[in-house]
Amino acid sequence: MPDPVAAIRAIVARHLAQHGLRRALVAFSGGPDSTVLADACAAALTPAAVVLLHIDHGAAHSTAATAHCVRFAAAHGLTLRTARIAVPAGASWEAQARVARYRALRALAGESGDTGELILTAHTASDQAETVLLQLLRGTGPAGLAGVARRRGPFLRPLLEVSRVQILAYLDLAATDLTAWRDPMNEDQRFTRVRVRQELMPLFTELNPQAEAALCRLAAAAAEERAVLDAAAAAVLRAATTATGLTCAPVAAAPAPIGKRALAIWLRARREISARHLDALAALCRGPDAGTRGLDLAGGRVERVYGELRADPVGPAGRGPSPALAVSGPDGPYRVRTLAPGDRMRPARLRGRSRKLADLYIDLRVPRADRVFARVVERADGTIVWAEHVGAAHATDITVLPDLAARSTPG
Repeated sequence: MPDPVAAIRAIVARHLAQHGLRRALVAFSGGPDSTVLADACAAALTPAAVVLLHIDHGAAHSTAATAHCVRFAAAHGLTLRTARIAVPAGASWEAQARVARYRALRALAGESGDTGELILTAHTASDQAETVLLQLLRGTGPAGLAGVARRRGPFLRPLLEVSRVQILAYLDLAATDLTAWRDPMNEDQRFTRVRVRQELMPLFTELNPQAEAALCRLAAAAAEERAVLDAAAAAVLRAATTATGLTCAPVAAAPAPIGKRALAIWLRARREISARHLDALAALCRGPDAGTRGLDLAGGRVERVYGELRADPVGPAGRGPSPALAVSGPDGPYRVRTLAPGDRMRPARLRGRSRKLADLYIDLRVPRADRVFARVVERADGTIVWAEHVGAAHATDITVLPDLAARSTPG
């Protein structure tokens, strides 16, 4: 094996130079991978130019891990920033922790105006191979086989061509003491990734000694194809994206792989999504343009509201009453209240013909969530003379404006 210290330092120096980085912000767990990345960055730049970003997940052993990172930074002359996060409950602790961690890393990087800089993470070729296997187990589509991207948003992964064997050799051969933190969670077989690492990868390697490299080649080939899909999907998204969601028609009209990739990109910032759910969402886009239908996903719900998809729509539990109204007209006093079952009115558009407001809202394609707290204005005799989303009743002289002085909603 070539000298792993020289080889890895050369790889890291090349990536720093390619991106014009004169300072390295390193996501730092204290484990072997991030320890090697931090040391290689310090060798390529200077210790003063390396900032370690450590996230405490609040899990068992987190305090000990943070203490190790503090000692390591002090011993090697590196700046350390730390943040503690609370991992929300969810179907997968790992997935929830990853989302919270990346959000916290962005915040730490921005503490001194570093928001335009890249954050280096220590994902290796071994991580890439494990990710491809995990994606296969989850039933991923072709785009998911691309695994971990070399660069996504502010995150850069310079060690993706380095194996875990090389990382451990670097730690043994480095001239300085590079004792790394060994996280017990990395041995906990309750986590699927740990079982893939300890059980599947050794079996694959027994069948093919170059299995890790083969899986990484598959990821690289899939990444090239995903880049083509992404470009086509971006054009669909430009045509489909609205202020409130995603218009179904352009997605439904696109070839299936492009339409599904557009849906995956649209949802990526909100939640992870499986190939099975992508198929269901694509079918929802192609379905009839009527009413409100939806799909429950791991991170929330996506609804089709007539011809538009909306992610995490605001419903009755989250929206709350609308601001108060100020009403004036010759037939007062007026009462403002929310919509009730059976409400009818004679809207101006029907020239005095009476119709249920629920039917009018369906005709006007008012989303169900927007009807729950829809306001109506009625005279003292109970006649509705104005309704939100519909307007004034036939032959009614009435003015309805937001009541900026009101502190609560009447009715």
